[in-house]
Amino acid sequence: MKLLAAALFVSALVVPNSVLAQKKIPKVQGHSQCPLGYVNTLGTTCTSPIHYEMRSTNGEPCPSGWMNVGAGYCRKK
Repeated sequence: MKLLAAALFVSALVVPNSVLAQKKIPKVQGHSQCPLGYVNTLGTTCTSPIHYEMRSTNGEPCPSGWMNVGAGYCRKK
């Protein structure tokens, strides 16, 4: 059982944060709003009651399979 827990912990560290479902995300520099589906915490983060897979657009169009949700973010379809 300890081995399984250790394997899950290590695998969580290996997966990039951009592909994990996220309830709390930072605001992208230059944006004061939050993306669709997220609530502004009136600080530097946005939060959502639902886990979405989000990634920053970095000023580029969203890749295939992702949709633009505003505020500098793409969400997995």
